[in-house]
Amino acid sequence: MFASVHGMAVSGIQAHLIRVEVDVSNGLPGFDIVGLPNTAVRESRERVRSAIKNSGFDFPLQRITVNLAPADLKKDGSGLDLPIAIGILAATGQCSPKSLTNDVFVGELSLEGQLRPVPGILAMAVSLAQHSEYALIVPPENLLEANLIDEIKSGSVDNLAQLVNSLKTDLLFSSTHAKSLHPTIEISSDNTIDLSSIRGQQQAKRALEIAAAGGHNLLLIGSPGSGKTMLAKAYAGILPPLTRAESLEVTKIYSIAGLLGHNGQLIQARPFRQPHHSATAAGILGGGRDLKPGELILANHGVLFLDELPEFSREVLESLRQPLEDRELTLTRQRGSVKYPARLSLVSSMNPCPCGWHGDPKRACICTPRQISNYRNRISGPLLDRFDLHIEVPRVEFDDLHRYSESETSVNVQNRVLKARRRQWARLGESRTNAEMSAGETSAFCSLDSTGEQLLRNVFDRQHLSARSHDRILRVARTIADLDSKENIFPLHLAEALQYRTLDRPTAY
Repeated sequence: MFASVHGMAVSGIQAHLIRVEVDVSNGLPGFDIVGLPNTAVRESRERVRSAIKNSGFDFPLQRITVNLAPADLKKDGSGLDLPIAIGILAATGQCSPKSLTNDVFVGELSLEGQLRPVPGILAMAVSLAQHSEYALIVPPENLLEANLIDEIKSGSVDNLAQLVNSLKTDLLFSSTHAKSLHPTIEISSDNTIDLSSIRGQQQAKRALEIAAAGGHNLLLIGSPGSGKTMLAKAYAGILPPLTRAESLEVTKIYSIAGLLGHNGQLIQARPFRQPHHSATAAGILGGGRDLKPGELILANHGVLFLDELPEFSREVLESLRQPLEDRELTLTRQRGSVKYPARLSLVSSMNPCPCGWHGDPKRACICTPRQISNYRNRISGPLLDRFDLHIEVPRVEFDDLHRYSESETSVNVQNRVLKARRRQWARLGESRTNAEMSAGETSAFCSLDSTGEQLLRNVFDRQHLSARSHDRILRVARTIADLDSKENIFPLHLAEALQYRTLDRPTAY
């Protein structure tokens, strides 16, 4: 006896349709699963056996072979429990195979036959939207998440027995498939500080606006207590809301990582991730047995804030170089590889020296030149080259702290940032920023007049800049021109971009 049903499995942020083929034949009782299952999938044999028995069905004392096709794709997680159970019931005549043609089953089974939630449902629904003839059947806790995708039909029941009975009618979908109103959540609101609450630091605030408008990487350098962390948290509040496509991609990643919960809400605020400096390379990039996304991937379309940058391990910092340049990360391990998007802004802060007071006019530094050099050398030149803006954040004076003055709110700055982003989207395509321009696009959209070209030539030769720094300066100048609503880059835009390259100066610290 043979039956075939459909399930789904997630690899990276992509979900794949899995054909679950079940053959029940005479022979010594056995239950084998083939098709590159991982440990969680192989363990489904015990869950499925108990769930079928405790749901009032007969489990066949025969030889059962389950094939998960395509067989060359690794299958992870417990979401294939439900299609395996339905396939066995169909192969033994306890469930009509005709009612399974256009249904895709996803869910974990308890030993008593209850459907339990699994991560990655949104990724599955997005993938299934390309096959509109299929309907998605998920556990009750996952239904709101599946309903975020209007292009597919989705339904749910509480347990295996109800599912088998409901498959004979259309009540499975008509009674439970009520489309959600796409509620939203903001995952960075707890970290956000309004710019108006930060005293002084006008140059740093201007740099934040430029970085947010163009999606640039930003490094804040200053003494302890100067406001670097507050500025970084305020940065999240001036970023524009996610577009629909970006929101779906971010929500998919959080769903796969198991961080979305079961509230069926769509993430609209850009992520703000702040890992501790003791984090490992696997924690920042991702990995592990299931190749789960790390902090870098969870910050996709948002901000990754590395406070006290030199305190991070050398391995972690050097591992960031490739994804920051390519805007994507491929995790490769013995069990396979997955590709994740890494379109984010890196915001970092650091002290100028171990004691933190080097260069401060009113407090003496106690570090030796060798200590300062060793501290700075914890960050390699190639990594520093990937920061578009290096900003000095000086110690705030007493008068600045106690002087009341009207300061721009984050909402006002965000409006200007959004206006500049729209100019970039019209030029480069929706959701792309100046920081993501290729070398060819930089040459085409960042041309200079003769005065600007001569200025850049002088700085390039005097400071011995790299080709990467050359292009990043042009992209920052392009962003400043966009904020100024100008089609061309003028010398004053280029001059402002050049002043945000503190570490390129020969006398820098």
